[in-house]
Amino acid sequence: MTAAPPPISPSGSGPRAGRPAPPYADTVQGTLRGAHEQGVAVFRGIPYAAAPVGARRFRAPEPPERWEGVREAVDFGPTAPKRPYAPPLDRLLPDPEVPGDGCLNLNVWTPSPARTGLPVLVWIHGGSLLHGSSAVPLYDGAAFARDGVVCVSVNYRLGIEGFGVFPDAPANRGLLDQLAALGWVRDNIAAFGGDPDLVTVCGESAGAICIGALLAAPRSRGLFRRAVLQSGVPSAVSVAAGRRTTGLIARRLGVAATARALAAVGPAALLAAQTEVTGGGSPLTGGHAFRIVVDGDLLPRDPDAALRDGAASGVGLLMGANTEEYRLWFVPSGLTERLSRTKLRLALLKFRVPGATARTYRANRPGATPGELLGALATDLLLRVPLNRLADARGAAPAATHLYEFGWPSPVLRLGACHGLEIGFVFDNLAGPDAVALAGEDAPQELADAMHAAWIRFAATGDPGWPAWDASRPVMRFGPGTPELVRAPRDDELRGWPPYR
Repeated sequence: MTAAPPPISPSGSGPRAGRPAPPYADTVQGTLRGAHEQGVAVFRGIPYAAAPVGARRFRAPEPPERWEGVREAVDFGPTAPKRPYAPPLDRLLPDPEVPGDGCLNLNVWTPSPARTGLPVLVWIHGGSLLHGSSAVPLYDGAAFARDGVVCVSVNYRLGIEGFGVFPDAPANRGLLDQLAALGWVRDNIAAFGGDPDLVTVCGESAGAICIGALLAAPRSRGLFRRAVLQSGVPSAVSVAAGRRTTGLIARRLGVAATARALAAVGPAALLAAQTEVTGGGSPLTGGHAFRIVVDGDLLPRDPDAALRDGAASGVGLLMGANTEEYRLWFVPSGLTERLSRTKLRLALLKFRVPGATARTYRANRPGATPGELLGALATDLLLRVPLNRLADARGAAPAATHLYEFGWPSPVLRLGACHGLEIGFVFDNLAGPDAVALAGEDAPQELADAMHAAWIRFAATGDPGWPAWDASRPVMRFGPGTPELVRAPRDDELRGWPPYR
């Protein structure tokens, strides 16, 4: 971050008397002027790639253009084309929309006065690869900057524009966008006081799944030193499987399932068809969705298998999930009460849950409804089991692995320790409206202090403050109550799942 020169902006305005001069930063593309907010400097809407419109709509990201003079960087940039969450989740998960074409932009929060050599945390948002943006208020990075970490939040292409699979366009374009953003961080973050060799990439849900893929992608080497996976595991599908959702959308529109044909469809019509095809499912109940694919280029093989075989063994990992992830989808929809014992048995058969495993879960949860039992099993099958197994596989890795569990139960709508609830604690943003929507007005600040401090320590040193994973299986449990280290929590349940084949 540079000292303020005489302002030379299109408006010609300068700092008002009695107020500090706005912060400036000199990037490869040109000079930015940000703002002082909450005691830190913030720069928003910075383009890290050219606008993905016209001929660029389904291409890999291309470098942004340079600009002359000083570019204002106070407001959030455009968000990727998307639709709001469907009811009732729209009330719990605000998803702002900022119009415009240049959605490949990012934001930076950094300490003020300026410092140098600081750790950097790059946030990749979740949203099932369909929703979300860096403009979500919950992701405000001021608390990280306040505590000495440069925070960067990133937009990337979503839905069919980011993850549709075509024969005439590169796959995993949303991932390519994230790589371009990380390349921008490498080349420019020193101008904001950050150390490009001390970058931690962090994400939740689909953001964590993306990070799992980035860890396994050879092109990401050297772009980050550490990674945080919150409520998401490394996973990908074949190109053939990835094409199914794209094909269904093209069929609804009456066009060929090619990038060339879909490029002629307007964004509104494309989003409408996308919503019709992908609506009605969830990460736990399934349905048509967009997935990362093993394309043989960016991703040579399945990321989970690659990481268990030693890929990214030199990258430190912090991973975990929430105790009752399922409740975000099951409770508002009424599935916890509506699911019958017969449907539970059918679901157990579909997911090949061993009978002894189901009995263990039932015995550990006396009084649970069939929906609650299915939710607990699904949460562990999709998140906790693969995270534990990845940690086991990295036992001899040169970089440490740390696991956590978030267990504080929200009183809002009986959501409990549901999916996404921990984000407000990690960002120390409990007073924000979207945090209150999930956690209520009396969420424990002391738990946010502890969790936020752990993420700060991990970004700075690689040690969040508890022992690394080993044969004793240490897990830091954040709530209910005071954070505590637990060894091998609920191992009787984990041992009931069949091993990898």
